[in-house]
Amino acid sequence: MLLLILGLILWAGAHYYKRLAPDSRAALGTPGKGIIAVVIVLSLVLMIVGYRGAAFIPVWQPPAFMVHINNLLMILAFWIYGSSAAKGAKAWPAYKTRHPQLLAVKTWAIAHLLVNGDLASILLFGGLLAWAVGSVIMINRAEPAWTPPAHAGRPTYIRLAVITLVIVAIVTAIHSWLGVWPFPS
Repeated sequence: MLLLILGLILWAGAHYYKRLAPDSRAALGTPGKGIIAVVIVLSLVLMIVGYRGAAFIPVWQPPAFMVHINNLLMILAFWIYGSSAAKGAKAWPAYKTRHPQLLAVKTWAIAHLLVNGDLASILLFGGLLAWAVGSVIMINRAEPAWTPPAHAGRPTYIRLAVITLVIVAIVTAIHSWLGVWPFPS
């Protein structure tokens, strides 16, 4: 559990560094990007190893129907994340929300909190949810002005739908490979 917590701290610290200590980050210059990238990769490794190695400590028992809600939220999370990827005009909800990628992370975290009632899951997904909420607050305070992008056309939505389905298939395969079947039995 210690590795998981350390990974979460490193993740948040690396991402918040630019906002909390902008002069210090600026002093690192271009090499600082590489340093931050290494810290982020290390934080991911620590979170994954820490989560996989954590003892199962039940906190609550999620009802079985939450699997359906989780799966719908995950499809939505992939869609939301992808909606920000197009250059120029954006698909819904990226043209309505300032931080679609962070909204996708929050959706992903909530979806996983609904189906995982153990302590390690609550720490991991709750910690990443708290990080994403904190990121939105910090960015909005530092840069209050925002102009919504233009709305994307039909081809962007078609590409986004195909990409979302491909990602769902890939994530399902990864979960299966890890021994976690993401659908109701």
